[in-house]
Amino acid sequence: QVRLVESGGGLVRPGGSLRLSCAAFGSIRGSNITNWYRQAPGKQRELVAIISSGGSAKYAESVKGRFTISRDSAKNTVYLQMNSLKLEDTAVYYCNLQAGGQDDYWGQGTQVTVSS
Repeated sequence: QVRLVESGGGLVRPGGSLRLSCAAFGSIRGSNITNWYRQAPGKQRELVAIISSGGSAKYAESVKGRFTISRDSAKNTVYLQMNSLKLEDTAVYYCNLQAGGQDDYWGQGTQVTVSS
């Protein structure tokens, strides 16, 4: 069993930056990918960024060039650096780990609010 703990959310002004962290506790088997999703009030959950255990990353068009996903394998932690934040980035951000072809874990979510 793996537990994911997210941190780093908060209130920031438009144009500001935040760094989210997703720390994994437990034994992760096999190859894996970590996803950051977000869900704004009244909207469907949206995939924001993906990083593989090998470090390959992909982004949603809405965040490309502004967000960077990275990982520190020694710390079992994945980060989401968010720059040039916009009002529409306001959402609860969730970390999701998929491992070993069948394991699927979610964090509790962290609130990001972009407001002037």
